[in-house]
Amino acid sequence: MADVTVTADQVGLVDPIKAYVKSYKCGEAITKGAIVAMNTDGTLMIADSTDGAVDYKFEQVQGVALQAGAAGAYIDVCQDGDVYGFSVSGLNAGAILWLSQTAGKLATTDVGATTYVGRVTALPTPTPTLVVRIQIIFAEAKAA
Repeated sequence: MADVTVTADQVGLVDPIKAYVKSYKCGEAITKGAIVAMNTDGTLMIADSTDGAVDYKFEQVQGVALQAGAAGAYIDVCQDGDVYGFSVSGLNAGAILWLSQTAGKLATTDVGATTYVGRVTALPTPTPTLVVRIQIIFAEAKAA
């Protein structure tokens, strides 16, 4: 498994009009570019695919944080849309991206939690630029 590197200050929507973005309250400190999940109290937490006895964060994935926020702050989360800031130039367009076992990260392989988060897509430019297409499909965010 390889985690996808994110550069927080470059995280942003490619086309804000076509993206689906919602605001959520942070239940803990969240960094810009982190993959986030919904806690049982309705607040955001940093997501990972660890299947522990305390919680099942992979079942509650909401998207990628477009802002950083402290506990109690409200931030925007992209649930569907193309996002800059992830280092995917070494991957093929169409490659599927999964929730990682590393908190807040995307992985290039399924680590057993079966949480598909998005895929690599190419922007229609003369020299295609690869970006991450976040596609949270709630019916597919489930335990293995």
